[in-house]
Amino acid sequence: MDEGRRRLRQAGFRVSRRRVFERNTIFDTPGQALRRRGLLLRLRTSGARSLVTFKGPTERGKHKIRKEIEFELRGGSEACAEVFEALGYRPVFLYEKYRTEYVLKPASAGRAMLDETPVGVFLELEGPPQWIDRTARRLGFREADYITATYAELHRSAGRGRRDMLF
Repeated sequence: MDEGRRRLRQAGFRVSRRRVFERNTIFDTPGQALRRRGLLLRLRTSGARSLVTFKGPTERGKHKIRKEIEFELRGGSEACAEVFEALGYRPVFLYEKYRTEYVLKPASAGRAMLDETPVGVFLELEGPPQWIDRTARRLGFREADYITATYAELHRSAGRGRRDMLF
């Protein structure tokens, strides 16, 4: 984690959102209809903030590209979870992490997130592909270092015995 912070600081990144604990719940049907289609429905609580995210199918390649629709909830996340369950969606995977968000000053086309998870620390770059490649090089990474797996996939590949990725 210290290595990630050091790289970001040396590359000119500054904290835009301080370290916060996130609890993420992935919803799907009992038969995992969304997963089979490459779709994702997530409810994230992060401090007092709750976000609902829909992600479309992933275009696999050097970068992970997928349509994303996200909105913040004004009310409690419990009510949203109840609505999802009433529609037939059930929690299928829970994962926790601590996230710190960074931006380049002056403003740039992307942002960086440092995620501390039970299976390791990950640096996520989000932005246009050219920005990601340029920034990854600036941070000392090669394309061979890119990881496009989801946290569920990383959790499974780590051989964790529990169903969910929790601290």
